Amino acid sequence: MRKISNFLLLFYAVAFSAQSYDTALIPNELLKGAHAVIRESNEHYVLKSVNDMQITSVRAVTVLNSSGDSFSNVFIPYNPNTKVSGIKVELFDGEGKLMKTYSKKDFSDYTNNPSAALYVDDRVLVLRPLLTKYPYTVKTSFETNTSNTVYLSGFKPLNAFDIAVERAVMTIQNNSGIKIRKKVSEKPMAVLNQSEEGNMWKYSFENVQALTEEPFSPDLDYLVPQVEFSPEKFTLEGRQGDMTDWDSFGKWYYSQLLTPVSAVTPEIAAEVKALNLSGSTAEKVKTVYQYMQNKTRYVLIAMGIGGWQPMPAAEVSKKGYGDCKALTNYMRTLLSAAGIPSYFSVIYDGDSEQTFDKEFPRLSGNHAVLMVPTEEGNLWLENTSQRHAFNHLSFTSHHRNVLAVNENGIQIVNTPVYTPGQSKEKLTAQVAVNAEGGMTSVADFKFSGGQYDMNLRLFNLKSDEVKEAMKNRYQQLKIEQIAVNDLQNNRDEATISYALNLQANSFAKKLGTDLFFPVMPFYPTVTFTANEERQHPFEISFPFQDDYEIEYAAPEGYAFKEVPASVITSTEFGNYHITFQLNDKKLKVHRVLTINKGLYPKEKYKDYVSFRKKTASSDNIKVLISKI
Repeated sequence: MRKISNFLLLFYAVAFSAQSYDTALIPNELLKGAHAVIRESNEHYVLKSVNDMQITSVRAVTVLNSSGDSFSNVFIPYNPNTKVSGIKVELFDGEGKLMKTYSKKDFSDYTNNPSAALYVDDRVLVLRPLLTKYPYTVKTSFETNTSNTVYLSGFKPLNAFDIAVERAVMTIQNNSGIKIRKKVSEKPMAVLNQSEEGNMWKYSFENVQALTEEPFSPDLDYLVPQVEFSPEKFTLEGRQGDMTDWDSFGKWYYSQLLTPVSAVTPEIAAEVKALNLSGSTAEKVKTVYQYMQNKTRYVLIAMGIGGWQPMPAAEVSKKGYGDCKALTNYMRTLLSAAGIPSYFSVIYDGDSEQTFDKEFPRLSGNHAVLMVPTEEGNLWLENTSQRHAFNHLSFTSHHRNVLAVNENGIQIVNTPVYTPGQSKEKLTAQVAVNAEGGMTSVADFKFSGGQYDMNLRLFNLKSDEVKEAMKNRYQQLKIEQIAVNDLQNNRDEATISYALNLQANSFAKKLGTDLFFPVMPFYPTVTFTANEERQHPFEISFPFQDDYEIEYAAPEGYAFKEVPASVITSTEFGNYHITFQLNDKKLKVHRVLTINKGLYPKEKYKDYVSFRKKTASSDNIKVLISKI
């Protein structure tokens, strides 16, 4: 069998060395919308045993223009359990002529901390080969030997927008006898070719055109076909595990990754005792949670068991920092000291909804939160922010599920679901228009749900920076004076509020002796276009509602002569209404825009744009004030 493996490796090496990288050979259809083209990509996996895997990688990318330079960068990760050898990088000009060759000594060696980790076990070799004349091609080849067999994970043609694929191949040679579960997700943008013969599996894509990111594009994973793999037995950083089903994997996760770092030390027990907890379970959890927030700060730490094991709770307690998994596990340990059970929960956090497949256990996810069962339902704790509200997950963690880990396995539990009305901006304002066309406004704002999340960043700013942020937010008003008062983050109710007092010139335009102005001064003009044919589905990942009540007062000697007609619009994407009421020389305007969450076919994009153009047009209705 080893002779066969060596023969295959020799075959791939010969095949790739014979490849011509003349740019003229790229099919014309692959140049459309592409900044770069993957000429050849080949990954050959040999799973030798539960703790021994070899990967031979060859990849050649042709960069077409300066916007594609980032695709030429070479990143080769490694760690104490992953060794890399045979590194070779070749640089070709547009006609396929070899210009330069690089080896390992030409790489820079960095800590692999893309999120500014405090310290990590992982490292990465980096090379940025460039030619000043376009196009050019970068070919990279190397071999990886690793004991971390859990990372036999998946194959897809594209990992980014604006890059096309001429040919991509993945082969798996399973010499281990371990069953490998696979899952194929097919999409219309590319056809997967596959063959399986004995212990040799082969998958490939050919002539895949580049995807261009469009407004409201869903996550790339939704658009791209892929094959996912999950070995039933695996090794991660020297620890063998079982992924036969979710419960087997959960028991391993709990015993091997969580239990060793979750000891209730005398110091942690003393912390909790000093809190003098009382009241309902929810009240006790809130007290502990806000104590934890006030004590800790977020720092990425990718050390330990492949970046999946949390930093020990005792260390977090002592040092006062940790990443999402460390802070979540520390919170779990504090609750354990209080006699309150909770579940360390792995989640896919992101704008696009991504869920775990109940029938396909696999080491995956990118974030950790804590679920606390109570007599009144589950509490959800986001542990990475000192300012985050109690029992509030951000909008990037709603509408999906989590892997809730416990000693008996894994429960797959759904997170809360936002309705638009639970993600609201509520505005109440009084606006006085003066005879010169200026305006003075006193306004109260309140944000909840996902709009609470959007405004949390205000609390990272100094007071003068908050004023500048508000000037930028409402720049269409040409603000002369502004004051932001009573900026509050209600961490009990997950609401943010503030009062905004401002003066602006050139708000109303003069028409002879009359004045006219747009009815929505606090809503910027938004342009929606659908001039080109839509290529992909579109996603509204963020449901919300804007509820505005504005009362206008005319200047002395003026009066409202005409009241606009009400507008009501309702579609599957949401609804809109704006009404006008003249009362005691004041005009009251009530406007509500509701946007639903949804994933829609590309054919409906023009309908969505039409809906938003109608709402923008109604927001721009002009009110006339006439001189008496």
